[in-house]
Amino acid sequence: MSENWQEVGDRVYVRRHRSYDLNTGLIVGDGHCLVLDTRSSHREAADLIEAVRSVTAYPWTVVNTHSHFDHYYGNALFRPAEIWGHARCAEEIETYGEQHRAGMIEQRPERREELEEVTIVAPDHTFTVAATLDIGGRIVHLRHFGLGHSSNDVVAHVPDAGVLFAGDLVEEGAPPAFGDSYPLDWPGTVGAMLREMPEPVIVPGHGAVVDRAYALAQHEELTRVADLAKRAHVEGLRDVIGLFPYPEDVSRQAVARAFMQLDA
Repeated sequence: MSENWQEVGDRVYVRRHRSYDLNTGLIVGDGHCLVLDTRSSHREAADLIEAVRSVTAYPWTVVNTHSHFDHYYGNALFRPAEIWGHARCAEEIETYGEQHRAGMIEQRPERREELEEVTIVAPDHTFTVAATLDIGGRIVHLRHFGLGHSSNDVVAHVPDAGVLFAGDLVEEGAPPAFGDSYPLDWPGTVGAMLREMPEPVIVPGHGAVVDRAYALAQHEELTRVADLAKRAHVEGLRDVIGLFPYPEDVSRQAVARAFMQLDA
């Protein structure tokens, strides 16, 4: 996998990283640029900054697509820039950031030193439904369409380039991640995104850049997951687990999250 920038629209770039197969975005305007997500440590953020500077020397604004560590642990290195995110993104980072870091160190002890270096920085510019950024004369729309992969997923729409950065609402190369998800709402959130932002180029949070056909197919899979989870809640999981479109471990995680929603 190359970690070079891929230009997917006019001065709109995607960099796909070996670490977590994460995508970061770069949108360049006249005299300003926008960086989408900052990677999972200060070391990785420094690498991203070097890559950004290979394209442009302009000052930047940052957007975090949601509050999972691999998308924001590099924030501190981009200061004093404005960092945008959903209001719940900032709340969750401020409330649980240190707890999540401790959990990551426990899971990945070989990265302890790298993770302990991180200064946890939450977005300082927040919104709940929509915001519009002027990036050097280019308009970028930020939208929150509802619960999905997390409570605070933000998509970035670049209308003059026909590009939509979907964050982890769309995944490529691996099944969607349900660990912190809202499976009953996820299909409706993706459906609203695709209806309101009918762009031909969609950048997932992880994996290769996709088209609308791919995103629509994943929407159908997510709808099936939600429907089967509701059925399992009534009939029992054993009778339907084989009908899910994802591997059993992923499906069981989705069901557990859906049951939490149903039982609430």
